[in-house]
Amino acid sequence: MNLIPLHIRSVLRRLGPAVVIAALGMGWLLPSHAADDFKIGVYYFPGWKDNQLGGPYPHPWEKIKPFPEREPTLGWYAEGDIPVMEKQLGWMNQYGIDYVVFDWYWGSDNKTHLDHALNAYLRAKDRHDVQFAIMWTSHSDYMFSLEQFKTIFQFWADRYGFRKEYLRVDGKPVVFIFSAGLLNKNAAKLGMTTAQLLAIGDQIFKDAGLGGVSFIGGVSNGPNGVDYSRQSGWTGFSSYNLHGPALKRFAGGRQQTRSYAELAQGYDDQWQYMLSHVEGIYVVPMLSGWDHRPWGASPDPMHDMSIADPVQFQKHLEAARAVMLSEPEKTKKMGVICCWNEFGEGSFIEPTKKFGFSYLEKVKQVFGTQK
Repeated sequence: MNLIPLHIRSVLRRLGPAVVIAALGMGWLLPSHAADDFKIGVYYFPGWKDNQLGGPYPHPWEKIKPFPEREPTLGWYAEGDIPVMEKQLGWMNQYGIDYVVFDWYWGSDNKTHLDHALNAYLRAKDRHDVQFAIMWTSHSDYMFSLEQFKTIFQFWADRYGFRKEYLRVDGKPVVFIFSAGLLNKNAAKLGMTTAQLLAIGDQIFKDAGLGGVSFIGGVSNGPNGVDYSRQSGWTGFSSYNLHGPALKRFAGGRQQTRSYAELAQGYDDQWQYMLSHVEGIYVVPMLSGWDHRPWGASPDPMHDMSIADPVQFQKHLEAARAVMLSEPEKTKKMGVICCWNEFGEGSFIEPTKKFGFSYLEKVKQVFGTQK
């Protein structure tokens, strides 16, 4: 891609190559960062509707109310209502969020769970140009059969992949998988390699006229037994959230963080580790904080002190931006933030009555998206 505007190039042809080389060397001709260079997403946790199969609690907002600083600007909303979703999408668009990745659940009963927010997105009259994708939250050790996998892959292709709003990489729909390690384990239980299993999904998408599927595997910190090569079957990798560095240790040999400053260090260490190991795509993960107390304190209670203020969050985003720019081919300048609304884990950038839009303002400021 030629970065020099056409009207400037026409002038330079008349000035001669010596002038062009000098100007490039001085950086005069490189344009300022374009607003649409980055592709920034956010994970969406659909846990805020009462009495849902698979939900964290029958009345989840009741667990958050003792932490009034987390009350959303929208109040204790009824998640899944279309006006709520349209308001959230409008804010995402306004503050530079290009796509939303819905946590997606599939039970052993071969049915979707907690899909009310995603369905509200699909029914919304105005999605405010925010694309969507799904992240299969493959948390558990439940082992799916090959037939179940085929059913899941077909469901994704039929229900989501054909939609024009669906996020694509290299022209193919993107599916995030929460745990690459657990899917690898499931494939081995089936007597298959991960590449063979994912190839079945890829073929199902191809048969549906979708060109295949880009699978992005979620990984934990550092060395974890995951094959990052192109032969692995994965298109690329990312993470939902991380709790410490890839290789470093904190004071006393700790790996889990006890402050947001340590969390930011851990992410930077993980970014560098992944860039040096991943052969495919690396979607750069970011995190607004960690404080699990509403759901129950972390095993190390000090880990729940890993919470960002807006200034710290901005510095974290700036570091992620630098990583994207350092490896634009590998990262495709794509990043994903955890999370829009993980209020129970202390990971949220959705506007709240205490913090307002301060976290979203930092996203817009750093990534320069002007909608």
